Amino acid sequence: MDTLSYKTISANKATVTKEWVLVDAENMVLGRLSSKVAMLIRGKYKPSYTPHVDCGDNVIIINADKVILSGNKTEDKVYVHYTGYPGGQRFATPRELFAKKPEAVIEKAVRGMLPKTRLGRALFGNMFVYAGPNHPHAAQQPKPLNLNDLR
Repeated sequence: MDTLSYKTISANKATVTKEWVLVDAENMVLGRLSSKVAMLIRGKYKPSYTPHVDCGDNVIIINADKVILSGNKTEDKVYVHYTGYPGGQRFATPRELFAKKPEAVIEKAVRGMLPKTRLGRALFGNMFVYAGPNHPHAAQQPKPLNLNDLR
């Protein structure tokens, strides 16, 4: 056999097909929602997935204020961040975060599941989270997606 009958195809920025997907987070468990959204953003559901290329879809998440945390995580889970000043360590529970900015809970969960590299920071820009049922991306004609259909 002189030639190969197959070729390994590696996607690049020019050959990637990105779509817009709409996900309704109402009554969904935060961890299950965010792991599936992270895989959508990364592009792992596509047969042309390439680890070093942004080949995932743009994901719009609506009803972020109606997401569910299982167990007693609304009081027990603690988000920690540091302001950079001495004594500037701050703590917040999901209940406090929901009161101030409900989108931040989903954003923190998905960001933690993406790679901690330049690509991961770029991929995070492909997710748009909104607390209510309205979003300003109607011109992109997002396709509604039921995350329970994904494995």
